[in-house]
Amino acid sequence: MKQAIIRLGQFFSPEHMVQYFTGKLLPNLVVAAIIFAAFYLFWRIANRGLGAFMKRSRLDLTAQRFIQTVVKYIVLTIGVVTSLNQLGVQTASILTSLGVAGLTIGFAAKDALSNIISGIFIFWDRPFVIGDLVEVSGQYGKVEEITMRSTRVVTNDGKMLAIPNSEVVNTTVASYTNFPHLRIDVTVTVGLSENLSSVRRILVGLVEKDERFMTEPAPEIVVKTLNDYNVEVELRAWLEDERKHIPVRFELREKIFNALNIEGVEMPFETLQVSMLEPRAS
Repeated sequence: MKQAIIRLGQFFSPEHMVQYFTGKLLPNLVVAAIIFAAFYLFWRIANRGLGAFMKRSRLDLTAQRFIQTVVKYIVLTIGVVTSLNQLGVQTASILTSLGVAGLTIGFAAKDALSNIISGIFIFWDRPFVIGDLVEVSGQYGKVEEITMRSTRVVTNDGKMLAIPNSEVVNTTVASYTNFPHLRIDVTVTVGLSENLSSVRRILVGLVEKDERFMTEPAPEIVVKTLNDYNVEVELRAWLEDERKHIPVRFELREKIFNALNIEGVEMPFETLQVSMLEPRAS
């Protein structure tokens, strides 16, 4: 025990530490830093060249980001392993130890691993791409980025939502931009005594000459519900540019309200009739 303490004292003595640091550790650190810097520089150059190549190949932004992310992790991982080898770290034994401990790590980080695997599925299955307008778990917005851990959606009010990829994969995702056109449905109620043919003419006239709406399929008016106090009708019209569906929907609602008011069409709301009851004499 005494000899072990003496040896430790000799190893950690100032003279020995200075000699070890300047004679062996410092040069290896410098070489390791240069090696990693070289790999990092190689990745930056390769990333630019890869980006230019993918633009010429007309790959969409989602595929470009995925390929660039994979290349980045591969190059930088090789750089880290090479740098550690230069420092004398036995990376092979470390990787073996990680393999043995992989099962334990997998259980401890199962949520993170699930998100990574789900991210790969999203890139592979492509239910949406960067720039799409989607609704995930009741949250609507534009897909800003798809990482290996989460899908980042920017809402209409400017909030950034980081939705775990595992949640995206295991829920229903509604995309508003996967297809070239989108139908707008606007519901309005009119009085029971109103002429539905006149109502149909008024509402269809609002979108017939509007270039933002398609003529084929043609806009239509359908009767949705016959209530006790009104009739619920719905205007259905297809948009040329599906990305404008929110402002156009707001504008169309206002136009419908104004047009029906000008034409004198009754738009009744639900009413309740209250009757006074006289208590019976006992």
